[in-house]
Amino acid sequence: MSANVHVVGVGMIPFTKPGRSESYDVMGETAARAALADAGIAYELVQQAYVGYVYGDSTSGQAAVYGLGTTGIPVINVNNNCSTGSTALWLARQAVASGAAECVIAVGFEQMQPGALASQWNDRPQAMGRTLEVMGGLQELSATAPMAAQMFGGGGQAYMDKYGITNEAFARIAVKSRAHAANNPYAVFRDPITLDEVLNAPQVWGPLTRLMCCPPTCGAAAAVIASEDFARRHGLNTDVRIAAQAMTTDFDSTFADGTDMMKVIGYDMAKAAAEQVYEAAGVGPEDVRVVELHDCFTANEFITYESLGLTPEGTAEKFVMDGNNTYGGQVVVNPSGGLMSKGHPLGATGLAQCTELVWQLRGRSEGRQVEGPLTHALQHNLGLGGACVVTMYEKVN
Repeated sequence: MSANVHVVGVGMIPFTKPGRSESYDVMGETAARAALADAGIAYELVQQAYVGYVYGDSTSGQAAVYGLGTTGIPVINVNNNCSTGSTALWLARQAVASGAAECVIAVGFEQMQPGALASQWNDRPQAMGRTLEVMGGLQELSATAPMAAQMFGGGGQAYMDKYGITNEAFARIAVKSRAHAANNPYAVFRDPITLDEVLNAPQVWGPLTRLMCCPPTCGAAAAVIASEDFARRHGLNTDVRIAAQAMTTDFDSTFADGTDMMKVIGYDMAKAAAEQVYEAAGVGPEDVRVVELHDCFTANEFITYESLGLTPEGTAEKFVMDGNNTYGGQVVVNPSGGLMSKGHPLGATGLAQCTELVWQLRGRSEGRQVEGPLTHALQHNLGLGGACVVTMYEKVN
C-alpha cells in the first residue's frame, strides 16, 4: 500500500444541538455534496462509499448517499463508536492505497438525542462489558453520573493522583477550546467562558465539571479520497495527502491486573498508533504545529498530549499552563474548538477533524488559521471499546 492517497475534497455542515438538526440522511447528503463540490467532481466518478454513524438502523448509509445518486456502487456502513468517522476514512484510504478503487468518499453523520450516551441494547452482553468490569475494580461506580464521564474522569483522576496536580489545567483546556471555537462558524458553543466559570460549574464526576464535558450534537462531515493518478487525470487538487495512518485497538495493558484508568480510556492505543504514524511518515511531533485530537472530556485532551508525544510524560500540566497548546505556543490543539465546543456528533467527528486540518493546510481556516507555513497536521480520534485512529496529513504543493 504505497500509492499516494490525497484528500481532494472536504465538507461539513454546522453542528447543532439535538432536536435542531435536519434528519440524518439530509445531513449526510449535504456534507457529501459539500465535499464533492470542494473536490470539483460528480458523484458518478466515486467508486465506493464508506458511511459512518453510531445511532441508526442498518443501511442508513445508503439512505444518505442515495440522495447523491443511485449508481450501484458499494456502500459500506461503519460503526466503531466515537472513532467511527475516522474509521470510515481509514477504510477509504486503504481502498485507494491498495488499488481497489481510485476515488472513494467517506461520510459521517449523527442524529443524536439529548442526554448522556447510553446503550441501546439491554437484552445481550454489553460490548464494553470487559472495560466496565476493569473500571469497576479501579474506582467506585456511580449509579447517577454518566458512564463516559466516569471513564474519562477516572483517567483524569489517575493522572492527578500520579503526578500530584489539581484539575485547573483541565479547566484551562475548556477555556482555550471556547476561545478557538469563537472563530468557527460550524461550532455549537462559541461564547467565551472563564476559568472560574469552568471550575465552579456543577460537578459531573470526580475532577470533571459540566463545562469540561462535550455536548451531544447532531451534524455531518465528509471527505473525498483519490489516488494521485486519478486526481491528475481529472485536474483535482493534490495539495494534501495522507502521509501515514494507523488504527489500533485495545492491548492486554487495557485489561491487565495493575492497569490504570488512563490505559482503560485508550492511552496505550493512542501512543502505539501515534508511534506507527510518526515512523511511517518520517516526521515527529516536533514537526507538527496543528492537531485535532479527541477531547470528549478535557481530561482526555490533557492525557492525549502525552500519548501523542506532544510533551513528555508528566509534563502536560506545564504544557497547558505555558500556553503551548494554543496560538503563539508550540502547537495549536483543536483550532476548531474540538469536541468540547464544536460538538461531537459521533459518526461525523473524525471526518470533521479531517475537514478542519485540510482547511488548515490549505490556509482556508480564516480567523482560526494557524500561522504558516504548515507542512503537517495530526489527527487523533478515539472510541472506547475500543479503537483509535491517528492520521498524519502532509501539504505537498
